[in-house]
This record gives sequence, structure tokens and C-alpha cells, in this order.
Amino acid sequence: MLEFDALKYAYPSHRNVVYASKGMACSTSPLASNVGIEIMKKGGNAIDAALAMAATMPLVEPTSNGLGSDCFVLVWTGGKLYGLNGSGVAPLALSADKVKALGYEAVPDDGWLPTMVPGMPSAWAELRKRFGRLSFEEIMAPAIQYAEEGFNIQVNVYKLWKKAIERYTKAAAKEPEVFAPWLELFTDKGKMFPMGSLVKNPDYANTLRELAATDCESYYRGDIMRKIVAFSEKTGGYFQASDFENYRAQWVEPISTNYRGYDVYEIPPNGHGITVLMALNILRGLELPKERENVEMYHKVIEAIKLAFADTKTFVADPRYMKTKVEDMLSERYAAVRRQLIGHEALLPEAGDPSCGGTVYFCTADGEGNMVSFIQSNYKGFGSGVVIPGTGICLQDRGANFSLDPASDNYLEGGKKSYHTIIPGFLAKDGKPIGPFGVMGAFMQPQGQVEVLVNTIDYHMNPQEALDAPRIQWTSAKNIQLEREVAPHIAQELANRGHNVEILNANTSMGRGQIIWRLEDGTLCGGTEPRADGSIAVW
Repeated sequence: MLEFDALKYAYPSHRNVVYASKGMACSTSPLASNVGIEIMKKGGNAIDAALAMAATMPLVEPTSNGLGSDCFVLVWTGGKLYGLNGSGVAPLALSADKVKALGYEAVPDDGWLPTMVPGMPSAWAELRKRFGRLSFEEIMAPAIQYAEEGFNIQVNVYKLWKKAIERYTKAAAKEPEVFAPWLELFTDKGKMFPMGSLVKNPDYANTLRELAATDCESYYRGDIMRKIVAFSEKTGGYFQASDFENYRAQWVEPISTNYRGYDVYEIPPNGHGITVLMALNILRGLELPKERENVEMYHKVIEAIKLAFADTKTFVADPRYMKTKVEDMLSERYAAVRRQLIGHEALLPEAGDPSCGGTVYFCTADGEGNMVSFIQSNYKGFGSGVVIPGTGICLQDRGANFSLDPASDNYLEGGKKSYHTIIPGFLAKDGKPIGPFGVMGAFMQPQGQVEVLVNTIDYHMNPQEALDAPRIQWTSAKNIQLEREVAPHIAQELANRGHNVEILNANTSMGRGQIIWRLEDGTLCGGTEPRADGSIAVW
């Protein structure tokens, strides 16, 4: 299994790895992590705990997810790994031509155009029904209590929340009917709440009660759905009742690759977890230096990531519309072709031909062997900025990832899923689970996952050290971002190889991850993100 030294820290951190035996819950919210353990202590399993955290996160971290989000889940239970795709679909009344007719060259981030039927509540219901032990009333009780009695705004949430107010204040000035409810719900009379202040959201509590009482059916075939559709019709949206009535989250078979003896699992497209697997396929045929802090490590990881991204940004879409086969994208033959392109100099990435051969992430584990890798997201911060009055629901803007190019597999059409950036990960070896991991943050997600896995498998880092290590991010063409902790000589050598290097002084865009590994004796070992308000709760 994994080998690492729990006392070794190559990078500055105020956190140690955390051990437990009965249960562990990791998230970016101390409150949500505590909720997960609270549910386990009340008799719930890791799945119940994850659902309780999922119900809490939109309340305490609305800057990343909401009751109008999508989600993806990987669940290890009963000796098997299961995948659940909770991504929504575009309204049937919406089309690329309608977006273009409004003068847009791309789907915007705000307003009704990027909103899609949220998949998250349906996924919650599917997950509880299949693997949960407790009722939704029990699972959602902590989140309901915090919504009514109040929760404190944490430091990083405060920063993102304050920044979002400017965005939606401008939007409300142009379309007050659409965006005024956002200002009413998420500001104190147009201003930001003080950091650390106690904030209540009774509308959120009432909506959770309705979801619990109806097993989330109300969201798609009941009163909540009718409120969403009515506000859409009133303010220029595209939703109709049938968009919700015909939707259900889907169970899917996870996809995987083997990297140096370890099996890495992801959700299949329309998510871009396949980017991680393709990059690892390229890297496994390359020799990395013995020491991580070496320009060769940075260069090869960057090149593998950008080649994988060039392909997935071109080919990944709703699987019903993809012309390129997943098995071709993951074939060793194709990985070898892409691997040969990596040399001493930075590449200008272009998609190949595989047929030749934005978010909150959290994870749980219990003493019975159940483990959950869970991610849910609005996409861009608070999402579309469309809040359904009286519900606490803020709708995601996942439609912004659609293409308006008719030649693209990801072309916007009603009833279609968009290319999706959120990806839960899971690691196993020889058929035995090691555990859930993830790094949230839009297009940083697969990059962060690759870096964490290289840190873990190639450099034998413990979970906390793997998360603490300085990160790199490819953004476009030959452009890369480095955290300021990367050694100056490495940044200079990368520039000498043709990379356009930007040094970041703020690391909020470099991903936020969580890890739980189960050791051979069954002990749980976890790490949490130093770039966020991360917290691990244990039992």
C-alpha cells in the first residue's frame, strides 16, 4: 500500500496529518466536517455523513455551491466502487441560436442563459435511497438548525463573498428583476456581512424541510419546481415543468487507469476526470527525477497536463453526443503518441486524434469500510446569480461551458448536458480501496489531482504534505502559473524552456483539496487544504 512518513514536511504547514478509526470527514468548512461526524455518531454511515455535509455546504459556503448545484459522487461500499452523475441538462427551450441572437459569442456566466436543471437534489435522493441508513429528516437536521440559528462566515468564504457582491450589484443594475433576489438574500442591505458574523437563512431551512419530506421529489415534480419555473417565466428564463419532471441523476460505471501500480478512478464524461487519467497515462511512460523540486518534474507534469487538456476540451461532452470513444482516449497506444511530443521545450498544445488506435469537495470514511468522494458546484462562484425568491436556491451557471460552434460535440442544445469541470477521485490498489481525494477549482481540478497523485505515488508524501506542496497551473498556450513557494531557479529554468511563467502571490485559484487514505490496518489518515478554511473531523 502507500508508504509515507507522517512526520516529514518538505513544505511549510501549520497542519499535521490526522488519524482516526471510527470515522473521518474532510471539507473546507469546519462546521460541515463536524456535521459529518455528528451524523456518524447518531448511527449514520459515511454515505449519510456525506449527504449531511452536502446539505450544509451550500449554506456555509454559498460562494462555491448552492441548492441549485450539480454534483458527482464516487462511493466505495460492499467491496465495490459506484459512480453517480448528478449533472443537469439545458432547458429544452434554449438553443445556441437563441444565445447568438441576443448578441453573445459565448454563453455568459450570469443570468438565465447559463442556468440548467440542477442535478444535485436528485443525486442526493439516489444516493440515500441506495446506500444511506438514515432518513433525510435526520440527515438534514443539522443544516436546518444552522440555517435557522445562524452560521459564522469563515475567512476565505468572506473574501470570495465580498468579491461576488460587486459582480451581482452590477448585474442587478442592468436586470433588477432577475438579480435583486440575490442581493436580498446574500447581502446586508447591499453591503457585505462582517467577517465572522452570524448569518441566518430561514428560506434555506424551509426548502431543506420540503426536500426532506418529499425525498427531494418536490424539486422536480412538486412545489419547489413550480416556484423555479414560475420565476423563470416571470423574468425571461427558459425553464418549463417538463425540464424538471423528466430529469433524474444517473448511476454510471467509473473509468480508471493504472499509474505505477495504483488504480485511479474518475467519473466518465461529461465530466473531465478523464483528463487526469490521460495525463497519468502519459506520465507513467516518463521517468521523473528522484527529487520533486526539480525542473524536470515541473516541466513533464505541465506538458502531460496540457496535452490531456487539449484533447478533453475538444472531445468531452454529453456522452450521448461524443464522437470520440473513451477507450480510445485512454488507450496506451494513444498515450504513447502524445508522450512522444514531450521534449525539452514547452509545447503549444493541440488536440490529437484518439481514434488513431468549479466547487466544494469533501470526503468521508467510516469504520465499516464505506468511503465517499463527493463534489458539488455552481461553477463560477455563486453561479448564475439567479435566486428563486423565498427558497434560498441560487442556480448554477454550468451552461457557460457549452460551445456555440455547431461542429463541437459540446454544442449547446436543449436537454443536453454540458462539458463539466467537477471531478471526484478515488485511489485503489490490487482491488483494495485506499480512499477518496479531490481538488476543487474549475479547470484547476484535474491539474491539482495529477499533482497530488504524483506527490503521493512518485514522491511518497503523506496526505497533508501532498496538499501542501506548491502547485502549478497551465492556463492556455504556453502560459503557466506558479505559486510563490516554487523555487526561483525552477521558475527561471521553466522560462528558459519556453514557458510563459506567472508567479502568483495569492493562491485562491490554485485548487482546494481533501484526502482520506485507509491504511493496511484500517486506520484512516487524512489531509486538508491549506489554501482554504479546511478542517478534518474525526471519531
